[in-house]
Amino acid sequence: MEKSEKNWSGRLAKKGMGNLKANILVFSIFLFMSFVFWYLNSLGKTIQSDIRYPVKFINVPRDRELETVPARLNLVLQGTGFSMLRLKISGSRDPAVIDLLKVPYKSVRSNAPADYYLVTSGLVQNFNTQLKPECRITAIRPDTIFFSFKEVVEK
Repeated sequence: MEKSEKNWSGRLAKKGMGNLKANILVFSIFLFMSFVFWYLNSLGKTIQSDIRYPVKFINVPRDRELETVPARLNLVLQGTGFSMLRLKISGSRDPAVIDLLKVPYKSVRSNAPADYYLVTSGLVQNFNTQLKPECRITAIRPDTIFFSFKEVVEK
């Protein structure tokens, strides 16, 4: 009689452990599903985010070469979460173009005549037309780009 009681209690303990594992598995699945639905819901809302975006400078004055220009700028974007996610995930981004003939860069008041600066707040409208219309640029960081020209000597 004692052996059958031990077998019966052992089977009950194994069955209880199996139920506990099944309950944990079901709980984990539903927890994961609730996270996915919450995330999809939050992507539908308007958010603001930073993204590092490549830039390219064109129309450099003749016989000059740009020095110390940033390859990327931080753009503060506002739009839906889906458009932000699409923009961040897309690996091949065409760089935003900064045309030095069209933007008002100014000389830094120093002894070096080749030092210039450009205020990036004036580039927001230009970048908004170049970027996807799903997102709107609200600011560009840094707010000022410092650069210099180097004379190109041809031999």
